[in-house]
Amino acid sequence: MSNEISTSFLAIDLGATSGRAILGTIHNDCLKLEEINRFPNPIIEIKNRLYWDLFHLYNEILLSLKKVNTMGVDIKSIGIDTWGVDFVCFGKDGEPLRMPYSYRDSHTVNAPEKFFKIIPKETVYKRTGIQIMNFNSLFQFATQKEENSEIFDLTDKILFMPDALSYLLTGEMVTEYTIASTSQAIDPYEKKFDATLLKTVGLTEKHFAPIVFSGTQIGTLTGSVQCISGLGKVPVIAVAGHDTASAVLATPAENSHFAYLSSGTWSLLGVESNKPVINDETYKLNYTNEGGADGSIRLLKNICGMWLIERCRVEWEKDRPITYGEIVYDAEVSEPFRSFINPDSPCFASPESMTNAIQDYCRKTNQPVPETIGQFARCIYESLAFRYCQALENLQKLTDFPIEVLHIIGGGSQNKLLNAYTANAIGKRVIAGPSEATAMGNILVQAQTYGLVKDKQGMRNIVRNSVDLSTFEPQDPEVWRAHYADYLKAFANI
Repeated sequence: MSNEISTSFLAIDLGATSGRAILGTIHNDCLKLEEINRFPNPIIEIKNRLYWDLFHLYNEILLSLKKVNTMGVDIKSIGIDTWGVDFVCFGKDGEPLRMPYSYRDSHTVNAPEKFFKIIPKETVYKRTGIQIMNFNSLFQFATQKEENSEIFDLTDKILFMPDALSYLLTGEMVTEYTIASTSQAIDPYEKKFDATLLKTVGLTEKHFAPIVFSGTQIGTLTGSVQCISGLGKVPVIAVAGHDTASAVLATPAENSHFAYLSSGTWSLLGVESNKPVINDETYKLNYTNEGGADGSIRLLKNICGMWLIERCRVEWEKDRPITYGEIVYDAEVSEPFRSFINPDSPCFASPESMTNAIQDYCRKTNQPVPETIGQFARCIYESLAFRYCQALENLQKLTDFPIEVLHIIGGGSQNKLLNAYTANAIGKRVIAGPSEATAMGNILVQAQTYGLVKDKQGMRNIVRNSVDLSTFEPQDPEVWRAHYADYLKAFANI
C-alpha cells in the first residue's frame, strides 16, 4: 500500500542487556528507523538475588517520550517488546510489589525436576509445547510457591514485562499473547492459560489480565505521562510483545520455504507453522511452540548465542578495551577446527568466568584448550555454526516443506564471519539482515493497526524495500561436513 504522507511510530525495544527507543517512519512502502535513545538494562544483585530495575526502564521510556516531544514528531502510537518469561507482580492497589526477578537468577535451578514430581515432564510439554528450560515462568511461579514467598498471597495480577511497562504508561492491564506463550503456562491450541498447570503453582486465570492479540490498542498515555512527556493521548499498542515474535515478522522472506535465526544474546532458530507441532519427536528434541503475532506458531529451538562472546569480552577488557571487530579478526586468522563446545551446556549459563568454563569443557573432552582471544572466539563461532546446523537438521525432520534458505536477523546478522561459517556448516544459502528486525516488526504491527499495512507479507515487502541484505553461499561444505563429526563428538561427551 503506497502512502504519500510520512507516518511515524515509536518502538520501545528492550533486550536483556540494553534497551532502545526507535522512531520508525513509513513513506512510500519504505520504513526508515532513527534511534532516539539507547540505555543499559542492568541486572541488579541484592542479597544474592538478581533483579530487573523496572523503574529504571520506565524512566528511560519517559525520557524517550520527552525526546520525541522535543523533536516535534507526531507519533501515531507506541509499542513495547521485551525478552520473554519474566514478570511483575502487582497488588490490588495496582502497585508493583517488588522488582521482577531476572531469568538468570539461580533460584530456579532444579525447579523443573521438582515440578515433574507433581506433573510428569512429558505431560507438561504435551500441554504447552514449550521447550523445558529452568527459567520458564511456570517454574518461577512454582519456586515462589515452594519458598512460601509472601508475595504470592499479596499478588492480584501478574503482568509479563512488556505488559507491565505498558500498564505503567496507560493504567490498563492486558496479557499479550506472544509474550504469554513463552511462560509454559499457555495452551497453544486454545491460546489461553492452562488451568491445571496454574492450579499446581497456586494460581488461577484471575491472576492474569485478559489475553489480547498483537495489534490491540491497550489504552492511551495517562494524564501523568502526558504531563511528564509533553505528548498528548498517544495510543499504546500491544505489538508482538516477545522480541523474537516481533523480529520474525520482519524476516524479509519471499515465500514460506525458509527458516529464521534471530541472533543476539540468544539465538532462536525456527520456522513458522500454521498450527502447534507437538509430538514425541519435538518432545525428545525439546523444541518450542511459541505464539506468532498473526496467530501462527513459531516452532523453534533456543540456543545460547552471543552471550558466550559477550561474557568473554568482559574478561578480556580487564586488560584493555577490545572491539567486536578485533574479536572477529582474531578468530578469522586463528587455526580452524581446533576445539568445539556445546553452546547450550549448563556450564555456560552463568559461570563466574566464561573463559575458564570453556577451557574446562575442552579439557574434559580431550581437546586443545583455547588460550588466545582468537582461539576462544574461533571455538565459539565454529561451535555456534555447527549447533545451528544440528538444530536445522532436526527442524527439517519436523516440517512438511523443504527449508531452502536461512534468514539471519537481529544484531548478530552483522557478524559476517559467523554468517559465512553458518552457511558453510548448514550447506545452504544464508541471507543476513535486517539487524533491527525486532524494532521493525514492532513498528509494522503498529502500522498495520493504523491501516498502513495489510498483512504479514506486506510487512516483509516493506522490510525488503527498506534494507540492504547480504547473501552468503556455502564455501567448502565438504570440509565443514567432515569436521561436523568432531563437533558432535565433543557435544556428546559432556
